[in-house]
Amino acid sequence: MKVSFSIPAYNEEAAIGGCLRSVLAEIERSGVSAEVVVVDNASTDRTKEVASGFPGVRVVSEATKGLTHARAAGMRATDGDILANIDADTLLPPGWLTTVATRFSADPRLVALSGPFIYYDLSPFGRALTRFFYGIGYLFHLFNHYVLRTGAMLQGGNFVIRRDAFERAGGFDTSIVFYGEDTDVACRLAKVGKVTWTWQLPVYSSGRRLKAEGIVTMGWRYTLNHLSVIFLRRPATTHYKDVRERKVPN
Repeated sequence: MKVSFSIPAYNEEAAIGGCLRSVLAEIERSGVSAEVVVVDNASTDRTKEVASGFPGVRVVSEATKGLTHARAAGMRATDGDILANIDADTLLPPGWLTTVATRFSADPRLVALSGPFIYYDLSPFGRALTRFFYGIGYLFHLFNHYVLRTGAMLQGGNFVIRRDAFERAGGFDTSIVFYGEDTDVACRLAKVGKVTWTWQLPVYSSGRRLKAEGIVTMGWRYTLNHLSVIFLRRPATTHYKDVRERKVPN
């Protein structure tokens, strides 16, 4: 088994170094065969330069700005059996890659695996509030997936998919701008195999968007778009804004 990391990055010079250090350390710890590709998505800062400075990391360019365009470019640029989609402000905890390899090796029906974000820079109250919204989302997932038998749940920035299954499902839908891309992937993959959400696959991530736009606002926005993609087959929100911070943990 080979795992391909695909990391979209638009103006992420402050975050990409910490992300890549965590990924490379996890590859070394686990011993899993892996490759790492950063997709420079029309950045105007030093993202490409910073990422290129890491041995073993390849940087490819995608001139068309947009999350799904970048994810699709990352998929084209890699060849692993398993495609790990994370974000440039993601930090992998020890054991993450071992969990991925173990789950996919043990279950050939598994086509997608995902887990939650732990927001390292939110207050204790903010983290508790995000867990509340995760709980709501998980209940929706259980009801939709097991009762209505429609849709599934993946966390954008922390989802791993089996390449051949995703190719059969049609790959990334580049008409989706931002919100709902993970739910779209989950819905289509659920038709060809097993999609699993587990609390045992967390990653650390910046809460910069939640701080900038409000935890409650973002919680309901993600919930709305999740349900809209499941039942209407399209996102409810078609615009988004880029949120960046100057410093993130190394």
